[in-house]
Amino acid sequence: MAFNQANQAYAEYNRNKVLTASPAELTLLLYEGAIKFCNIAIIGLEQNDMEKVHNNIIKVENIIEEFQATLNHKYPVAEDFDKIYKYIYNLLVEANIKKDKELLEQALTELRGMRDTWKEVMVKAKQG
Repeated sequence: MAFNQANQAYAEYNRNKVLTASPAELTLLLYEGAIKFCNIAIIGLEQNDMEKVHNNIIKVENIIEEFQATLNHKYPVAEDFDKIYKYIYNLLVEANIKKDKELLEQALTELRGMRDTWKEVMVKAKQG
């Protein structure tokens, strides 16, 4: 019973975190989610759990599609982001078809790089 209450409290905390997050923080949360789901897919491969692999790759793909859909193309940098997102998405599709750990790890590396860059942008924006 205490475990269930702890889970409910954690879920409520996460829900509030999302509801009160700034757009920049939401973007960071999405990067963190994509990284988490990619890691779970890799674990699924190691466990030979193809359903886990597939479902979590799809979650990462959905996040990437959301990033692409929200790009503001009035800024030239949006085209660069779109190219990176397409590259990651294609890695994920191929990894899902081939059930290839190396391709998932490449996608994970790219996602971590994007997340880390986003964190730097957030810090610089706060500094003014």
